[in-house]
Amino acid sequence: MNPSPAPILAPNEAQAALAAGAAVLVDVREPTEWRDGVALPAFLLPLSDLQGSRTYWRPFLEVQRGKRILLYCKAGGRAGIAAALLKCEGFDTANVGGYTAWVAGGLPVRQAPESGGLAPSRS
Repeated sequence: MNPSPAPILAPNEAQAALAAGAAVLVDVREPTEWRDGVALPAFLLPLSDLQGSRTYWRPFLEVQRGKRILLYCKAGGRAGIAAALLKCEGFDTANVGGYTAWVAGGLPVRQAPESGGLAPSRS
């Protein structure tokens, strides 16, 4: 069974939802890709963990169950996979596309933590 696609949300629409506190943003790229930068408010949770052991995803999902989960990757493909999978599990999700679109929209970015931490920076 193929999951149905989740809605697509433009980065500026995602930023508005984040600012309102109604959503959280997740970067589903792999840790080596985070070196190029990440969206400022993003949690760093790789798709491989979502599709595997859920070491990082399980506790995140328990805490964020009531919020909309907005996902992005490099170009939008993996974010779509993650959004559809989570949607099938009852989460409210949307695909925000790629990091390049986030940057092109002039939205805030940061460097990923050297420690490889998965939570967003609040500084």
